[in-house]
Amino acid sequence: MSRIGKHPIQIPAGVDVTIDGQDVKVKGPKGELSVSLAEPITVVKEDNAIVVSRPNDERRNRSLHGLSRTLVNNLVIGVTQGYTTKMEIFGVGYRVQAKGSDLEFALGYSHPVPIEAPEGISFAVESPTKFSVSGIDKQQVGQISANIRRLRRPDPYKGKGIRYEGEQIRRKVGKTGK
Repeated sequence: MSRIGKHPIQIPAGVDVTIDGQDVKVKGPKGELSVSLAEPITVVKEDNAIVVSRPNDERRNRSLHGLSRTLVNNLVIGVTQGYTTKMEIFGVGYRVQAKGSDLEFALGYSHPVPIEAPEGISFAVESPTKFSVSGIDKQQVGQISANIRRLRRPDPYKGKGIRYEGEQIRRKVGKTGK
């Protein structure tokens, strides 16, 4: 039995779950999300919980079992609490500012770099070097955060760039002079 997949997912108050074959829709106070699960996995709503099960112990089914349970759990957490990724910018002259619902970065290029907020994602700028990405879809929040980080990856020599809050950058020693 999958260590993750065997645990039922508790449905909090105010959350409505609809299961239609392989499609699971979750509606909560923050919005509505859905996921389509792989074929052999079955999802059943029992009492106040969601139970994810598999037909047999084939290798593929075992791996899909834990994945499917985690995907459904992420939907439930997303519509109740939401997800936030905090990020920070290091470097002289590197900064971020809000332009309406979008962000504009100054990252040492000859031009400012604008980032538009897709639907379901919101940005919050706490200071010129700290900001956060929020939304209800965990995958989308993580992807937008990774795309922003890719604009100016942290430099291993000086540590300049955009990084996740608390991320440790492995530093390298530069060349030594003669």
